[in-house]
Amino acid sequence: MKRKFAEVLSIINGRNQKKVENPNGKYPIYGSGGVMGYADDYLCKEDTVVLGRKGNINKPIFVDQKFWNVDTAFGLEACREILLPKYLYYFCCRYDFERHNKTVTIPSLTKKDLLEIEMEVPELPAQNHAVEVLDAIQENISNRQHVLTLLDELVKSRFVEMFGDPVTNPYCWPIKFLTDLGSCKNGMNFHREDEGYKIHCLGVGDFRNFSVISDIEKLPIISLDAAPAQDYLLQNEDIVFVRSNGNKKLVGRCVAVYPDDVPMTFSGFCIRFRKSRTVDIQTRYLLQVLKSDGVKMQMEGRGANIQNLNQKILAQVKIPIPPLGLQTQFSTFVHRVEATKTTVRAQLAALTTLRAKMMQEFFG
Repeated sequence: MKRKFAEVLSIINGRNQKKVENPNGKYPIYGSGGVMGYADDYLCKEDTVVLGRKGNINKPIFVDQKFWNVDTAFGLEACREILLPKYLYYFCCRYDFERHNKTVTIPSLTKKDLLEIEMEVPELPAQNHAVEVLDAIQENISNRQHVLTLLDELVKSRFVEMFGDPVTNPYCWPIKFLTDLGSCKNGMNFHREDEGYKIHCLGVGDFRNFSVISDIEKLPIISLDAAPAQDYLLQNEDIVFVRSNGNKKLVGRCVAVYPDDVPMTFSGFCIRFRKSRTVDIQTRYLLQVLKSDGVKMQMEGRGANIQNLNQKILAQVKIPIPPLGLQTQFSTFVHRVEATKTTVRAQLAALTTLRAKMMQEFFG
């Protein structure tokens, strides 16, 4: 049976948190992006869905404890006699709330529009079955995401064990500036109307939490008026940095690429570093230096709004140079970890596909 939200749930308006905010408070404070702090009071009961009123309107959050929601977030409380809270959450994950956005700047939803949304509300046993299936898939997804996090921590731990902090350089390895080891090149700019030559392109949205990108076929394809110059084609072991982004923390993020024989370029929001052929340094070692917290701080973006990293900043980055044999030992270890991560990511992709299939089956 189809029912409107107005029939099956209550919408709890968020409120300013200043009067209840307390770092040691019992209840989390939720905005549309997640926890923002803690409070001494709550507005929503356990098992309530947080939905953005402004901003992240398409990223529902399920909260299993009492909480306070700020004025940019709604709380959706299911009428539990006819609607399971977790079933409502999964419906919201499937539903495109963007269709109710009437603004051209910050995405926004109104309570009136939300209450008019219709959803299929089957009998409780059917809802429970859907929740059990989707919960099981989500648990497997979360487990594999956790494995990826642990593997990243393992690499960081091994690096510190072998080389120490690259900023303090406790083993007193010789130091070279990054541009002593190779050269940098800003990415290319292209236009929507370009056409005629298609090529895979690495952009800032493709970095995510990867350290290495080798499956080039999964990268977006862009159109250009002509083939790019050789200097804009990426080669094996090139390291690419995020050069420009509105988020300061993302600037300086880097990946190593292995395109082999697949033509691949990089966008103007990136910088490419290419090792000199005369330099003996392992790419996986260098990449881990560049990803370490202290070195990343040296590459933080500059600018009032859009944050930027430039070649002058990169030229000042100091790289400790330990013996090549030690670098090779670390590189071999990282290579094995990367192989494991590839397997886990494949499992994660399969589970994500299965989740989408089951969501389609349960919610249409």
